[in-house]
Amino acid sequence: MFNSDTWQEIFHSIRRHKLRTILTALGVFWGIFMLVILLGAGRGLQNGVEYEFRDEAINTVWVSRGTTSLPFNGLPKGRRIRFTNDDYNLLADQFDQIEYLTGRYYLSGDKIVSYGRKNLSYSIRAVHPDCRFIENTMLQQGRYLNSKDIAECRKAAVIGDIVRKDLFGDGPAIGQEIRIGDISYQVVGTFTDEGGDNEMRMIYIPISTAQKVYAGADDVHQLMFATYDMPLEEIQAMQDEVRNAFARRHQFDPEDRKALYVFGTAEDHQKFNSLFASIRAFVWFVGMGSILSGVIGVSNIMLIIVKDRTREIGIRKALGATPVSIVSMILQEAVLITSLAGYLGLVAGIGALYLLESVSVQYFRNPQANLGMVLTAMLVLVAAGTLAGLWPARQAARINPIEAMRGS
Repeated sequence: MFNSDTWQEIFHSIRRHKLRTILTALGVFWGIFMLVILLGAGRGLQNGVEYEFRDEAINTVWVSRGTTSLPFNGLPKGRRIRFTNDDYNLLADQFDQIEYLTGRYYLSGDKIVSYGRKNLSYSIRAVHPDCRFIENTMLQQGRYLNSKDIAECRKAAVIGDIVRKDLFGDGPAIGQEIRIGDISYQVVGTFTDEGGDNEMRMIYIPISTAQKVYAGADDVHQLMFATYDMPLEEIQAMQDEVRNAFARRHQFDPEDRKALYVFGTAEDHQKFNSLFASIRAFVWFVGMGSILSGVIGVSNIMLIIVKDRTREIGIRKALGATPVSIVSMILQEAVLITSLAGYLGLVAGIGALYLLESVSVQYFRNPQANLGMVLTAMLVLVAAGTLAGLWPARQAARINPIEAMRGS
């Protein structure tokens, strides 16, 4: 398709219309460049938001106790709702949609944790074994809390990576005894957490142990669970069922939103997904608009070239050139200009994304162009170059050789 004569003709034409060709190529370059930048930046924003939510399962629901603000069945408002182990059991027994479930018992403030001569302050979180999956905790060594730890109120502890380094350095941590306040616990596991340093300064102990040791009776301060993969509507309906079940158990009005707080992440995730889908659609609209303007420029420069080469085309046809060869000649030039300018825009856009990746900004992470996006942009380029030259090429093919030479 591209022999040496063809290349000479194309470059001769480009040199004759150097400024117009550069301006036209710049339009295509800018369109592809902006498309890659906008798509990459949109992906970076989405990655940044998802990174902020990486510490919890997507279908996580929190159930927190509150204080009644409405009277109910003769009971006054202002009553504080108290969770116990029975509330945990209620969720476990009555809601088959729950995949993972944990209670939380909070120890007020940080606690002094001792090992040897080291005395440091850390946060303590008393939970059930399923907490590992709800909070996406990643084990490094040993094991997490298990059902026997809960049933037997074992003094077991799973410590974060920062706690491990602070207390044990490069030495072994599993099986060692640490003291939380005046109580000794055995380290059974260590973990890392993508939630950041605050999470890795955490120590997990069995909730039953905390209730027994710290005079918590059977108190549970908060409940958390993660559902199986379900549509948002089903999760919201389940949250209403949970509220109604707790309202019956604790005797408060189901419409009293201050008595019980039920909050789920699924709705937020769907909102974010819808937002980013809209952003992607807008980006494609703007990007394709920029590309279209460049394509129109290519079409215009091709029309000008056809007009300037009317006599040449007439002579070619008089010498036996077929309409197909004339169309091919014009299309090749259009495709070359569009493809070269678009490729340069693509490379420049990807380079700019790598520069953006080095900038540390909250809610913005890894603004990379994926392979699918690059291939799509290249296909758009080839199609655009072909379409841009099609109309001028058809005009050239229709030139009457006699009229062309007479007009010149």
